[in-house]
Amino acid sequence: MFKFFLGGGGNQEKTDDVGGGGGDPMDLQALPEGCIATVVSLTTPRDAGTMSSVSRSFRSAAESDAVWDKFLPPEIHTIMSSSSPSQPPLVSPSFTSKTKKELFLAVCDNPVLIEEGKLRFLFRTVLRSRVVIGMIMQSFSLDKWSGKKCYMIAARALSIVWADTPHYWRWISVPDSRFEEVAELISVCWLEIRGKIGTRMLSPSTLYKAFLVFKSIAGAHGFENQPVEVTVGLIGQEPTKHVVFLDVQRGQTQGQGYHVAGPWHIGLFNRRHIPGLQSFQSFQPREINEAQYPKERNDGWLEIEMGEFFCEGGEGGELEMTCMEVRGGQWKGGLIFQGIEVRPKRM
Repeated sequence: MFKFFLGGGGNQEKTDDVGGGGGDPMDLQALPEGCIATVVSLTTPRDAGTMSSVSRSFRSAAESDAVWDKFLPPEIHTIMSSSSPSQPPLVSPSFTSKTKKELFLAVCDNPVLIEEGKLRFLFRTVLRSRVVIGMIMQSFSLDKWSGKKCYMIAARALSIVWADTPHYWRWISVPDSRFEEVAELISVCWLEIRGKIGTRMLSPSTLYKAFLVFKSIAGAHGFENQPVEVTVGLIGQEPTKHVVFLDVQRGQTQGQGYHVAGPWHIGLFNRRHIPGLQSFQSFQPREINEAQYPKERNDGWLEIEMGEFFCEGGEGGELEMTCMEVRGGQWKGGLIFQGIEVRPKRM
């Protein structure tokens, strides 16, 4: 095995690399900066940040354009040139003079809005019997730890049943959304939301998670202890399924929750089967699983995990994510949906 150590101090940190035969220890700091940069570029952005604190020579190599250019996807400039004119450009004559690390961090912290019609990926939305074909409307960013691609599909690019019926849904603008429009759920008894993204757009050899991004507003109703089914999977294959709850307040006590089901919770399709409806109450105990409930994001919105998908790379399939509540039948509303985010799982 090859043995390496970092010279310059009394305590020598040694690591072993797989190789052939034994040999004398090699001082990594004695290597040319270009060699160190090559090694660092084979790690992750998080590792590069750690290595930059090792020594001056490591910091110089870890901060070089040669390293951070490897963390940027090859199509980064094509993607950013497709950004919406309403967004301040990250790639401009003044910005191109900045370092690759600064560009990387800018894309991590400022998702690039992809204007409708500028990406060459067709998005097919099926609404009732009508088929609408349009370009994907989404945002693009990079995961700061791994450098993997992240996307959020805007609500306008999702297939939402009855989304064009003002009695059930309406399209509004809110100041804290990255998109111009979000979908406000007024009241429906059939909730069905579907989103799709081509797997070629994702980073290969990466485990992804999908999240439904939304928020609750005053008057939210119908989601109290109501199971919602979410799925993630390639079209044409069996998806993974599990149950979540979009009830932000939870309406439960710690440890063991008891839900009082009043007439408004019974469900449109079950009411006629229940005699003495006005006096009906039932207590339904259920253990709390925090993973099934929404969590607050750094941007102030809420998210609920929909499932995982391992992108092997090379396949040309389409990943579909769904959120459905169609069995309970009760009317529900008071949520605003920004979109579905697909991002790498952090280990």
